[in-house]
Amino acid sequence: MKTIDNIPTSKIQRATKLVSTGAKVGVNYLKYYGDKLTKTENEAKERLNQNNADDIYNGLKQLKGSALKVAQMLSMEKSILPQAYVEKFSLAQFSVPPLSAPLVLKTFKTYFGKLPSDIYDTFNATSVNAASIGQVHIAEKNGKKLAVKIQYPGVAESIASDLAMVKPIAMSMFNIKGKDSDKYFKEVESKLIEETDYILEVKQSKEIAQNCAHIPNLLFPKYYEDLSSERIITMDYMVGEHLSEFTAHNTNQEFSNQLGQALWDFYMFQIHKLKKVHADPHPGNFLVSENGQLIALDFGCMKTIPNEFYIPYFELAEKDNINNRDYFIEKLYQLEILRPDDTPNEITFFTDMFHEMLSLFTQPFHAEIFDFSDGDFFGKIAELGERYSKSTELRKMNGNRGSKHFIYINRTFFGLYNLMFDLKAKDIKINNFKTL
Repeated sequence: MKTIDNIPTSKIQRATKLVSTGAKVGVNYLKYYGDKLTKTENEAKERLNQNNADDIYNGLKQLKGSALKVAQMLSMEKSILPQAYVEKFSLAQFSVPPLSAPLVLKTFKTYFGKLPSDIYDTFNATSVNAASIGQVHIAEKNGKKLAVKIQYPGVAESIASDLAMVKPIAMSMFNIKGKDSDKYFKEVESKLIEETDYILEVKQSKEIAQNCAHIPNLLFPKYYEDLSSERIITMDYMVGEHLSEFTAHNTNQEFSNQLGQALWDFYMFQIHKLKKVHADPHPGNFLVSENGQLIALDFGCMKTIPNEFYIPYFELAEKDNINNRDYFIEKLYQLEILRPDDTPNEITFFTDMFHEMLSLFTQPFHAEIFDFSDGDFFGKIAELGERYSKSTELRKMNGNRGSKHFIYINRTFFGLYNLMFDLKAKDIKINNFKTL
């Protein structure tokens, strides 16, 4: 894979890169209008989506940082984005062009004050894994194989400006309007800032590893604080393949069920016992060991769940509460989905919409054992998302709905459900975490 010798770090440099990407998208639309003369609408639109996805991703992967992280987050919105975008943006999870060896050494020296050769017995300057915020290298010290994560230069300093540039796109995509829309972007910004603080990540990683060590078939690396800094993390090198690679070839149903139960228990224990959850459940953050154990990595994005959100959110996961309309509406107000200034039409529309959504999304919680390989269940989720994404009635209304906590909690559940479906995990004990 081609390496990168420099990353635009100033606000002007990064804005210029986005403008040039926008110009390419403009050209793609001109091609689209030409294609419509000789192709069907679907063929022309498919080519437009593919060209735009390629050009946008190619631009963002040069910027790295929060701009690319937003693309990664959007890749999980499979029911909202066209497939071409999902496939391309998914590469941001664990496969982007890495920094060149000279830039790696320069960056390491800047962040640690020493060269890798001054710290480790051996250090491979060629990255083995590159994602949106940092890349991983293999090192050895005292006979132990280590993974060293190095943050890309300029990432932490450009978060606010990057988000300001992508904000209009996000607001349009999710139909966000109104004076208080900034609360959602502030939530994303605060989490991205936390993700660039590797001292915090090491602390969170050690806490999660300690609190969840008892969960069967779940492994964590050991973290080394004396070999880490604000922009560098050193941990044990864990042997395994990425979850997406495993699911692409796996035919062992026993392994699927074992991994699925470990993954489900891991998330339910965090949410219900710790009230703090690993809010970045994409395949790049999990490995599968040779004997079918799940290896959890990268705890930079942790979401604390306050009681004022946790209680009404999970009360709506109970079937009887969903079907009690007055009670249901009361909880929608508590979760800021319904607002005091809503019109009767808006109250009816959003109550019906969220009743339909929650009746479907909470199905796993209404059973003792659930089959996450059920294509019908996930097909209904995809159909529902696609229907509302195209709803002209919804477009006329203010999509600025719900507590800010929905952003990462919903992201967590969508990501978890997708991973469970990819695993084709069956016979999952939903409340198993209560006995752990």
